[in-house]
Amino acid sequence: MACDALAPSQEPALLQAALAARRMAHAPYSGFKVGAAVLDEQGHIHAGCNVENAAYPQGLCAEAAALSAMVLAGGRRAVALLVAGDGPPWVTPCGGCRQKLREFAAPDTPVLVADTAVVQLRLTLEQLLPHSFGPEHLGKT
Repeated sequence: MACDALAPSQEPALLQAALAARRMAHAPYSGFKVGAAVLDEQGHIHAGCNVENAAYPQGLCAEAAALSAMVLAGGRRAVALLVAGDGPPWVTPCGGCRQKLREFAAPDTPVLVADTAVVQLRLTLEQLLPHSFGPEHLGKT
């Protein structure tokens, strides 16, 4: 699924879910709240927020939380991800979250980056994590 293959009607729902999750973030140390939403292969949206911990780096990124929510609900493939944070610059997934997303998503999966109101950037996972290592390298496709 390429960036332009995401149905136009799905983007606002992803944004709304990510922004709602962002409002629930636990960020007492940095004050930097992030929300994420994953669209799974069944068309369900799963949201997550960052959860900080006084013992850095024991916190949880919003993208990892959204992927966990997807798996808990029975989703197995992420077909799109939207991350929302208060930039500039753009708040893209960290390296660890890019690899976590790669576990559940194909290189052409859309990754949308939003501020606190609108989508600012549309990429694919391949653009964020070129030449990635994924399940197919271990014969698990």
